[in-house]
Amino acid sequence: MKFMLMINGDAAYEAGQPPNPQLMAAMGPYVEKMAQSGVLVETAGLLPTSHGSRMTVSGGAFTVTDGPFSEAKEVIGGYAIVEVESKEEALAVSRDFLQLHVDVLGSAYTAVAEIRPMMGMTCFTPAQA
Repeated sequence: MKFMLMINGDAAYEAGQPPNPQLMAAMGPYVEKMAQSGVLVETAGLLPTSHGSRMTVSGGAFTVTDGPFSEAKEVIGGYAIVEVESKEEALAVSRDFLQLHVDVLGSAYTAVAEIRPMMGMTCFTPAQA
């Protein structure tokens, strides 16, 4: 099963501050290990909302709003797509990732991660008899 693991950005992220160098150094071997094991499908960080846009459609009309989005309470700062056997395994991967942050940044580190199963086109294909 594929899961998307998303981590929220914080005020420093949204202000465009670069990631902590010690954290990035620690993440390198972790990400490499996950990729080599076949668990990690893809991962990336996202630039702050000041670099993005939102598109809405209502009544057939499209509107584009450029960032930053000050009203955003939960901004995704990065994500990973993992392929694991169960939700429990996806939760374990997320816990390990967050623990790495705590180990490097200290016990005062606070974050929110969202773990969601992914669906593909096969989820909508009628079963073959």
